[in-house]
Amino acid sequence: MKGFTSLVTISALASQAIAHTIFQELYVNGVDQGHLTGIRVPVYDGPITDVTSNDLICNGGINPYYQPISKAIINVPAGSPVTAEWHHTLDGADPSDPADPVDPGHKGPVMAYLAKVNNATDLTVTGLSWFKIWEDGMDSNEVWGTDRMVANKGKVTFSIPSCIEAGQYLLRVEMIALHAASNYPGAQFYMECAQLQITGGGSTQPATVSFPGAYKATDPGVKINIYQKLTSYTIPGPSVFSCDGFSAPAPAPAPSTTAAIPPPPSNPATPVSTPVASPTSASGSVAHYGQCGGLT
Repeated sequence: MKGFTSLVTISALASQAIAHTIFQELYVNGVDQGHLTGIRVPVYDGPITDVTSNDLICNGGINPYYQPISKAIINVPAGSPVTAEWHHTLDGADPSDPADPVDPGHKGPVMAYLAKVNNATDLTVTGLSWFKIWEDGMDSNEVWGTDRMVANKGKVTFSIPSCIEAGQYLLRVEMIALHAASNYPGAQFYMECAQLQITGGGSTQPATVSFPGAYKATDPGVKINIYQKLTSYTIPGPSVFSCDGFSAPAPAPAPSTTAAIPPPPSNPATPVSTPVASPTSASGSVAHYGQCGGLT
């Protein structure tokens, strides 16, 4: 009974906590594209909990976008490995922050989606067609995708499919925190969208899903008590698309902070960047992040 009581206590405490994290940096072939460059980031790092909300697409609703919104479009050759980097606040990595990149007690999957668009800087995101290109859930040892992300200092790495059409896309990278997911709404969804120009590629048009719509409140990966022995976990959303029609390729190693960064492919297009002001100048941002300290 003592163990059971402790488990209930842990669950109750966790349900009161709010994870905070933001996808804020992208690497292409190991090359950092710049802090906040080409990514629509919110001024507040809180979650979306309503799976029927349009905010589930790219954020930016109840968590308004940090201004100015980057107009950069990041050039990515099809088939290239990319690395998404998450951190607790827009200030980036903070080794002194125990909740950076996210509180390690917040467990769940990490995923990546693409949607082809006419203009990657268009802020209208309703009605887009998305396909999943990568996911990392729970393994047989009950180690989660978020655990691996935290261990890798906020970085997750996956490949852009080599067979999809060239053009402009939004890359939607998402983390779900399940520490309060025993009831709905309880699961906490964190997502941001990066603006890409994919070059090369082929002619494959993957099957797609819509946001909102891809997730349901009753999905076993959305409403779940993780404070029990789990033998498996069903990641929400569609299956991962792969060009061979079978399993998705294994993600490439994340860029090392000490190893030399490999050069980009020959003749890459250069991302067009808009200078980003210091995050501390955003109106209201200090007050918002000041709220996080007692919650994570």
